[in-house]
Amino acid sequence: MSTEKEKMINGLLYDATDQQLTIDRERAEEQVFKFNSLSPSKRIEKDEIIKKLFGKVGKNFFIRSTLYTDYGYNIEIGDNFYANHNLTILDCAKVKFGDNVFIAPNCGFYTAAHPLVAQERNTLLEFAKPITVGNNVWIGAGVQVMPGVTIGDNTVIGGGSVVTKDIPSDVVAVGNPCKVLRKLSEQDKILNK
Repeated sequence: MSTEKEKMINGLLYDATDQQLTIDRERAEEQVFKFNSLSPSKRIEKDEIIKKLFGKVGKNFFIRSTLYTDYGYNIEIGDNFYANHNLTILDCAKVKFGDNVFIAPNCGFYTAAHPLVAQERNTLLEFAKPITVGNNVWIGAGVQVMPGVTIGDNTVIGGGSVVTKDIPSDVVAVGNPCKVLRKLSEQDKILNK
């Protein structure tokens, strides 16, 4: 029989009130509290907390306070990761960020989901779907990414977007719900003009 943690990570209905999951969340909350409470000048200490909290950490990352997460161990960040203020990652399932990902302030990545039918939802069982963000992605301010979404490489998500479905590589996408506005092109280059 699977544990509630195994069910959670594998996208099955699970009991979030499970004792082990509660302990895991409290551990993460303690680490996040320490991270958010440290002075900005304590960058080395802040980075060490992230290295212990997250499942995988690449080279050259910078995360500004405040940060919120459920477990931490389901978060993977690639090289050259930058997240501005007020980042929320509800990582009941894996949340993977590629290399060179930039996240503006007030963004959220939510893997947790609940049954649509009230009687099922009222059992307090929930499920989670992973989120994947490719390489060289820029997420604008106030973007909310919903469970099960994949964002392709080299893509820009416009500020205020609510991403409910997969977004392909090499596009600008914006809106609620987020939709592809256009492909990126040579005309988008600022350098060498």
